[in-house]
Amino acid sequence: MYIRETGDADLNDILLVERKAFDSSREADLTRDLLADPTAKPLLSLMAVVEGQPAGHILFTAARLLGCSREVAVSFLAPLAVVPKFQKQGVGSALVKEGLERLAKLGVDLVFVVGHSGYYPRHGFAQAGKLGFETPYPFPEEHADAWMVCALRPGLIGVVSGRVVCCDVLNKPELWRG
Repeated sequence: MYIRETGDADLNDILLVERKAFDSSREADLTRDLLADPTAKPLLSLMAVVEGQPAGHILFTAARLLGCSREVAVSFLAPLAVVPKFQKQGVGSALVKEGLERLAKLGVDLVFVVGHSGYYPRHGFAQAGKLGFETPYPFPEEHADAWMVCALRPGLIGVVSGRVVCCDVLNKPELWRG
């Protein structure tokens, strides 16, 4: 397996991975829109390739932290997709690890995600709400543990807080209803 940054020529492969991973076109459509959203930039789009085939994709888009007393570079992880035949083989974990390493080198301080509370903590994510970070829109209490943050720069958690604002495509109340 190898992981590489994607470009415009990879759009069909990205959308194929999304459709296969989620067995629907909803996430594929969302990903296409995110890649085209100027407010999502700078973004990081990575593809995992296994046996010469697109096996997984991860996307990180620009976000902001409102109400914060200092300048903080923020990114939002969505979506992470792995083709079913490549799941449970470390592809998703490799994409998350590579993405976080690249973002740290680019100067990103915090990465947020709405995801599985049994999966993302393995990669350094913790419940964001308990740490003072609000979702862009009200989020169902029963899903509060899915709202997570990963600090890529030490010393930020407990010092900064605020409300996350995502790029335009993700900044819609209906996407935050759980």
